[in-house]
Amino acid sequence: MDYADQQIPVFTALNDVFGGLVPSLANIERWNGLAEEFERRYGRKPSYIARAPGRVNLIGEHIDYSLFGVLPAAVEPDILIACGTHGEESCTVVVDNLHPKYDRKIFEPATTSVSKPTISGDAAHTEEWHLDINKKELRWESYVKAGYYGVLERFFPAATTLSSGANQGPVPVDLLVTGAVPAGSGLSSSAAMVVASTLAFLAVNGKLDPSNVDKITKGELVQMSMENEKRVGVNSGGMDQAASVMSDPASALYISFYPELKASPVPLPHGVVFVCANSLVVSDKAVSAKRCYNLRVVETLVAARVLARSLNVPLGAEERVTLREVVGRSVGEDIQGGKVLSADALAEALQSIAKKLDVLRSRDGAAVAAGRSGVTLEEMIEMSGLQRDVFQKVYLSWIEVEATEFELYKRTKHVLLEALRVLQFRQICLDASTAADSAGTGDMGVYQKKLGKLMNESQESCAELFECSCPELDQLTKLARSAGAFGSRLTGAGWGGCTVSIVAEDEVDGFIAKIKEEYPPYKGLEDGALKEAIFATRPGRGACVLKL
Repeated sequence: MDYADQQIPVFTALNDVFGGLVPSLANIERWNGLAEEFERRYGRKPSYIARAPGRVNLIGEHIDYSLFGVLPAAVEPDILIACGTHGEESCTVVVDNLHPKYDRKIFEPATTSVSKPTISGDAAHTEEWHLDINKKELRWESYVKAGYYGVLERFFPAATTLSSGANQGPVPVDLLVTGAVPAGSGLSSSAAMVVASTLAFLAVNGKLDPSNVDKITKGELVQMSMENEKRVGVNSGGMDQAASVMSDPASALYISFYPELKASPVPLPHGVVFVCANSLVVSDKAVSAKRCYNLRVVETLVAARVLARSLNVPLGAEERVTLREVVGRSVGEDIQGGKVLSADALAEALQSIAKKLDVLRSRDGAAVAAGRSGVTLEEMIEMSGLQRDVFQKVYLSWIEVEATEFELYKRTKHVLLEALRVLQFRQICLDASTAADSAGTGDMGVYQKKLGKLMNESQESCAELFECSCPELDQLTKLARSAGAFGSRLTGAGWGGCTVSIVAEDEVDGFIAKIKEEYPPYKGLEDGALKEAIFATRPGRGACVLKL
């Protein structure tokens, strides 16, 4: 069974949460402490604790929203939310956070009347849920509200709920949140928060009970969480949510998004450990989205249309095609007819099309003479073949961006070659597993070096082509290589956050000690903060719920 088709695990013992391993004393204390604090604050024990881990993306940065596959793994740091119902008749939500800087928040979903056109052209009025989320002033409770939205929309349609009475509506909820995934670290604290919130609201409303005929799968939870996070202002491609939900404790995860969401395990070579190091530069996707994340989404989407035109790939008049779809169609892929490219065929197509990207460069003589490849908005519209009003509707009406030049060539070259690196990384891991099965673990160094080389190439591409690195990330990756890492790269959206390095198991302690000593921002950090800033990790379990 594909991981996307599996049910959300609901456990009754903490040992099961950690994949059958005996949890550490620190984990037991943390979970018990959360339950006890919930009882102290709310006067009763919680019914559930929802857990969603952060993730580290081993390779495949900024290609998920172009629908290319990625290769992440869950990490041990996670978001926990203890939850239970309270006695009020309304569907009020009370949410507290163990971190003292976050105040208690109380909110209740409201309904709003929306006018929608019918087939006949007349306007029909319907009721929809509304939760106030300020995208410009991002607050921690916005992620909780975002998680609630999907549950309300799927299980409690506003019009039906209003007409059937309070007994058919969502229950009142108390929540207590604690998090070990540093915000803005590139380990996807935002996605973990949205996934955990969504799970908490599902659990307290009985939607994860084995007897419930409308249970959702892991794949459906990923889709819900993706849509939920967009309400905070980030147009996520789905990797973060998929990794948080579907990861396996025994392997990394190859996640493909086209033609449908699928996830399969990828065993890592024996003796491989990944070390995450926080640059301590906060990367907040939602705050900088217009200039960074969302801008890259628009650049890659417009580039896909321009590239499709140059390759004579048929397009719908207002189709917002992705680069993955263009690559497939250019070599005869037929999704409707069941003809989907194999990994080898996709890799061959990527290599071929990556040589045909000059059409995405600026055609302005002055810009070319100055060595610039970016295009202006006017150039971009002309290259798309669309009228200005249609271009605005297709590419700019649904997302906010700020730019004077758009780097279609650089972004596309990164995306295509990064997608190729993911396929190569996956194959090396599979080859290593086959070699270990036939000849024992032996010397896995050759495979580790190959993986490291791909990671280094990814970092160079992120820095120079996608321009999502920063000086601190560049410095950390260089220090990591000099400290003995086979390879090192940024992980997550970039513009701050974490690096991930591949290190031999027997060298991890010395590697971490050297980075602590040589990375200037780590000097003066207390032991606890330092352990959170840099740590070794292996793949961990995805999201789950503990029933108390």
